[in-house]
Amino acid sequence: MHKITTIIFDMDGTVLNTLDDLTDSVNYVFSKFGLPTRSRDEYRQFFGNGIGYAMKCAAPEGTPDSLIEEMIPVFKEYYDIHCLDKTGPYEGIIDLMKELRNSGCKMAIVSNKIDSAVKELNERFFSEYVSVAIGERPGVNRKPAPDMVSAALSELGSSPDEAVYIGDSEVDLMTAKNSNLPCIAVLWGFRGKEFLIKNGASAFAKTPEDIISYLTA
Repeated sequence: MHKITTIIFDMDGTVLNTLDDLTDSVNYVFSKFGLPTRSRDEYRQFFGNGIGYAMKCAAPEGTPDSLIEEMIPVFKEYYDIHCLDKTGPYEGIIDLMKELRNSGCKMAIVSNKIDSAVKELNERFFSEYVSVAIGERPGVNRKPAPDMVSAALSELGSSPDEAVYIGDSEVDLMTAKNSNLPCIAVLWGFRGKEFLIKNGASAFAKTPEDIISYLTA
């Protein structure tokens, strides 16, 4: 393996525990539109592929796509206001980023969240360490397309052969594969280990410290 100089992180379920605020925001929208709400454990399996996909999965079977499209801007407006109510970094993430920065690594976050929320959350929690944060925006295909990763590597001045991708879902595994990057799957996020193995994961981190062990092996 080439020397790793660049770390590309997913956001939700990887560096930030956003599950409660996402759950509350979707349930707010569902209530507003007369749909049944769901628990955070039910939502856990739906997030990771953009809010439209999550809502479609969580809505009752047969819910028209037109209604999902109508709900998305309502979600965005509410979530922009409430995305910091309960959200925070997972334990050990700040220490990990500090250690990576001190060793000279460059870092980026790529997420299928709305770009404005990704940038706001990065500014709030990680701006001391992470210089590039890219979310869903016009003209850039969402993950698992490699576009966000390519854009992040370009902004950082890095090449794929010196980078590693870190995420928590099947979307992240496919994103890494499509970007020709090795992937470390974290086990504290939105998916379980058996699910990740079935989706091709082979390197795992039970704690943020395991990522350092992987990079220095």
